[in-house]
Amino acid sequence: MATTRPSPASRTHESSPPSGYDPSTFPNFAVTVDIVILTIANDELSVLLIQRADAPFAKYWGLPGGFKRPNETLDQAAARELTEETGVTAPRHLAQLHAYGDPERDKRTNVVTIAYLAVVPELGEVVAGGDAINARIWPVAQALHDKTRLAFDHRRILTDAVERARAELEHSSLATAFVAPTFTLSQLRSVYEVVWDTELDPANFRRSLMMGEAPYVEPTGALAAPGPEGGRPPELYRSASTWNSGAPVKRSRRRPDSRS
Repeated sequence: MATTRPSPASRTHESSPPSGYDPSTFPNFAVTVDIVILTIANDELSVLLIQRADAPFAKYWGLPGGFKRPNETLDQAAARELTEETGVTAPRHLAQLHAYGDPERDKRTNVVTIAYLAVVPELGEVVAGGDAINARIWPVAQALHDKTRLAFDHRRILTDAVERARAELEHSSLATAFVAPTFTLSQLRSVYEVVWDTELDPANFRRSLMMGEAPYVEPTGALAAPGPEGGRPPELYRSASTWNSGAPVKRSRRRPDSRS
């Protein structure tokens, strides 16, 4: 006979704190969320950054985010902070990336931050708000440049997010989050080329998507808008359910030069 388990909410509130429990005997620390929004803009892997109004790191650029409120979940805090500081609604692909708890990462107090990774085809209008005085899309290469002043440990968080995105292209449907629901094969191939900073053979790429009894994309029967150079418009595709069990393209690993 199946056992009925209480829901997480009921387990949380089913009893009072243990007798004699004193929370003051444990160290206090705050929890924040930071959101890495990746997109492809002008054929470059790009990230949404905000410029901070207040100390610490006033006028520095950094990831949108802030303190979690006691009455909200981490996901709710991430969605709220993103909207407050940039005007952007939390996208479909929004997942926890990593936790960062270096006790020296924030001079105000001991702060643990939960970083999120989000991927969108395009961001649209970005509007600074909350405690952000500016918000705009940066090429990742520029954001990670040594001369760019990033707040807190956001350089490390952004670096980790980019590496996660590069890895996930090989194992998940993340590539399809960078494009619209319908796309050309050229647009999808460009995602891999931009994120991996490499070139892929168009014929081999198409073959990887189409081979086997369960292709990764399926034609919509529609054509994309004609390009500025004219010619026959390319066919539009949509992703197939095959992405749920893997990804069709693997990143090339250059072998070390064995010559002496």
